[in-house]
Amino acid sequence: MGRWFRGSDVVARGLLTAGELRGPAWRRVFPDVYIDADCEVDHALLARIAATTVAPGAVVTGVSAAVLWGLTDLAGVDDPVELTVAPGARRPACPGVVVRRRPLSSASSVRRGQVLVATPEAAALELAGRLDPVEAVVLLDRCVAERVSTLTALRHAAAELVGRGCRRARAAVDRADGLAGSPQETRLRLLVVEAGLPPPVAQFTVRVEGRFVARVDFAWPDHRVALEYEGAWHTTQIAADRRRIEALQAAGWRVLFVTAADLHHPHTLIARIRAALASSDS
Repeated sequence: MGRWFRGSDVVARGLLTAGELRGPAWRRVFPDVYIDADCEVDHALLARIAATTVAPGAVVTGVSAAVLWGLTDLAGVDDPVELTVAPGARRPACPGVVVRRRPLSSASSVRRGQVLVATPEAAALELAGRLDPVEAVVLLDRCVAERVSTLTALRHAAAELVGRGCRRARAAVDRADGLAGSPQETRLRLLVVEAGLPPPVAQFTVRVEGRFVARVDFAWPDHRVALEYEGAWHTTQIAADRRRIEALQAAGWRVLFVTAADLHHPHTLIARIRAALASSDS
């Protein structure tokens, strides 16, 4: 019967009875759609099931496509699967599935196994067109960092984009740099730039007379000021991180640390950074 099946089909073929379907061996995931009860269910599996049973031939799009491309934390089992069908196609109503009608070019989807999925660029830009402007940039930077796509591919796809959300998506691509090591680094970079401070150099390598000293999240090389987002990484490598900071300070650099709490007080944070840059000029 495969990993998933329609209950009415297997009952009609005499493979199971209606009573057996209601038993502990099977799990109902959509109306009349079942899987083995021992199967681990996540959003990616639900997306594949919906695209082959609820709306056969539909394209997995939006957040569901992003999950299939590896951004698995964007949606869980309780989030609706997103599918798209062509204009005029049947749009079935099913709990747990959102089916939209809109034109999709053949270039905007690819086949992955049994299902059609929006390309990484199409999925990312669709989400960027819906999200808050900052979170849209966070998503695009993450797509690059996790090798879901490249900044070049995203920019090319954005240039061809039409329809709802295209302006928001293009604006997000323009602000993305693909260099952030974490979503918080993207948020920090945008905060700094939007405050009118000189744009920092991301992922900057500090060298003294050609000798490697350290790599920092952000830097103003002319000021010898580094900005580091202090997340979980720093708490797990305390000794190595202290040596790195000492090496930077010995090279004449000032290092500012930023935590998640600092991002909730942007005016205070920006004032700290501005003061550090000003003091380096004096």
